Formats: sequence, C-alpha cells, structure tokens
Amino acid sequence: MNIKNLTTIIDGEKPLDNLVFDGGYTCIFPTIACIGDSLSSGEFEHTDENGVTTCHDKFEFSWGQFMARTTGNKVYNFSRGGMSCKRYLEIFADQKDLWNKDKRATAYIFALGVNDLFSFPQPVGDISDIDLTNIENCNQETFAGLYGKIIMKYKEIAPDAKFFFVTMPKEDSLDDEKNILRKQHAELLNELPKLFSNSYVIDLYKYAPLYDAEFKRKFFLGGHMNPAGYKLTAVMIASYIDYIIRSDFESFKQVGFIGTEYYRKDLE
Repeated sequence: MNIKNLTTIIDGEKPLDNLVFDGGYTCIFPTIACIGDSLSSGEFEHTDENGVTTCHDKFEFSWGQFMARTTGNKVYNFSRGGMSCKRYLEIFADQKDLWNKDKRATAYIFALGVNDLFSFPQPVGDISDIDLTNIENCNQETFAGLYGKIIMKYKEIAPDAKFFFVTMPKEDSLDDEKNILRKQHAELLNELPKLFSNSYVIDLYKYAPLYDAEFKRKFFLGGHMNPAGYKLTAVMIASYIDYIIRSDFESFKQVGFIGTEYYRKDLE
C-alpha cells in the first residue's frame, strides 16, 4: 500500500481528475446541508398528453441523497424547485425552520444562482455588497448581497462548519449573455473565501465537463437532470470535496469537534 496515493495531490492533478465513487474523504462530515434550487432537489419534468410540463421535486434522486447513500453522511435537502436567494431569505427558510440551531450541520453546500440570474434576473454584484459588520446592510438588490446574507446567517448558527460554494457548469447551448452571467457568478464565488473562514469553492464552471448535446442526451430529462445525471453530480461534488481535503489535511483535522465546545488549540 502506498499511502501517498490516498493522501497527496499528484503533480498537475485537477479537482475532478480522480473521481471517488465511495465519497472519499467527504465521509468525514456526519451531517451536510444542501442549500439550492431544483437542481439540488432531484427535480424531474413530466409532460402530459397535452404537452403541458410540470416539475416535481424527487428528493430521493437529488445529488445530496445519492451522496448520502454512498458516503453514509446524513444529508439535508434545504432546497426546493424554483428557489432563489430572495425567496430563501424572505419565505422558505422561515417556513421550514431552517435557521434552527438544532438543524445545524457540519458542512454546508450552497448551489444557488440559476433562478436568481435567469428566472428572476438581478445583477450579480460583487463582494462589496456584503457587509460583514452588519447583516442587514447586505445589498438586497444583488445576488452577491443576498447570497452573502444567507452565508452569514448560517455562519451565526454553525460558525466552525465548513462551507462549499458551487459554481454553475458551462453549457454550449447558452447565448452570450447567459454565458457571461455564469462566468460572473463563478468569479464572485471564487472571491468569497477571502471573506468567510472555513469556506471553499466547488468550481464546476472551470472543471466540470461541458454540458453539450451529447452530455444532455445521457444525463438530462428536459431542462433538468435524469437519475443518472443527479448521481454523476453527486460523484463530482463528493470527489471535489475529497480533493479539497487531500489538498489541505491540516484544515480538516478537527472536523470531529464541529458544533461542540471542544477544540485543540495546540494544533493551530
């Protein structure tokens, strides 16, 4: 057994070069909360005999639950179809009691932005829209300000948890404006670890395969994924987190103490 194969990053290795189908080191988190929209909720599209399409959240097919069954983590779907940051803050989180400390997790995966930028268009904004000194001063008119406010509220609940921000993968069928928005979204999320401790980016925009016609033929069912697509997403996200951990074991040594009063200060 060569321990280096399990614990080190190979020279030139990119985050999704080494897919792990057992979850890899993502298994170290006993609880994970997925904050997202339909693509985090296992949503399927049904078309009836009249051509009318309806969408259905099937959480058992979500990438979070595929990941849970693979890794043994307990994964919460803090997500719904059609979700945006604004709706999450104004309605959804309160309705579902998601700010309750009893529901806090050891890791949070944020996958929001599609509806904010495409269904209910608003400016992307930048990190200056996030006021770390006063959550109420976060810009309510930009995606950045609202997204930052959600992060800050979960930071209050679970300050020592690990936070992962997911960018949107590239699609070859999008027009120039939508491609620009996805790029700006990715650039914003890559700035957030500068503001928030214990935070990382799962950059699918940069490292996921192109969602082209061939990819969609295999992994999509209309505008949303099919079961195989959600499973593949689970593999990519778990593999990316595994890569992040292998890149910096020191930062994850004390995951077992997240949410407790305990901490080893002598290891700092």
